[in-house]
Amino acid sequence: MMLHVEGLHSHYGRAHILADVALDAREGEVLALLGRNGAGKSTTLKSAIGLVRPSAGTITFAGTRIDGLSPFRIARLGLGFVPEDRRIFTDLSVMENLEVGRQAPREGAPTWTPERLFELFPNLGRMRDRPGGRMSGGEQQMLTIARTLMGNPRCVLLDEPSEGLAPLIVEQMAMTIRTLKAEGLSVVLSEQNLHFSAMVADRAVIIEKGRVRFTGTMDELRADEAVRTQYLSV
Repeated sequence: MMLHVEGLHSHYGRAHILADVALDAREGEVLALLGRNGAGKSTTLKSAIGLVRPSAGTITFAGTRIDGLSPFRIARLGLGFVPEDRRIFTDLSVMENLEVGRQAPREGAPTWTPERLFELFPNLGRMRDRPGGRMSGGEQQMLTIARTLMGNPRCVLLDEPSEGLAPLIVEQMAMTIRTLKAEGLSVVLSEQNLHFSAMVADRAVIIEKGRVRFTGTMDELRADEAVRTQYLSV
């Protein structure tokens, strides 16, 4: 088990956002965390990486308990996070953004270099010196993922990776996630887009109003129209 979450409760002030959330992400698989906007998906990922301090529950990464640790300590253990709002350094070039994310190679994880990342994201290779602020939204999303991979993570948390992207870029994003899985990475992605998730995920967890409502394989979710209608339809 790469990431194990059990009995997770998280608050924003007095607002109880997550209630008894549980999920498991296995080594080398893609897990989709699905739900409508505001369901608690992003808070789940932020709780795992330490940006939101859980009020109860346990989070274990690669056998090490991480709830209560600072985000930089969790990242140093090999858990990567790609935020929904990207947060690239707009005044820095592509190469400089990548250098910000560099960590030493780690056992049990693929080692990424700029050249390897430019094979994964050819567009970035053609704009190595371009400032991040002069890139399209899709290119910035690629750069954010590439910067996270420079940390040589064993597991990557992707928050809404397909949101706001053109269909062609969404297809490229799906290919990227499948490549990461082939490299042995575990991927947990927060998504509203069921079609995108079905292209890449092995299993799915549906969250609604901060509680887990479904856990199963993507095939089981595709076969359960009642669950899709109740928790995913707009």
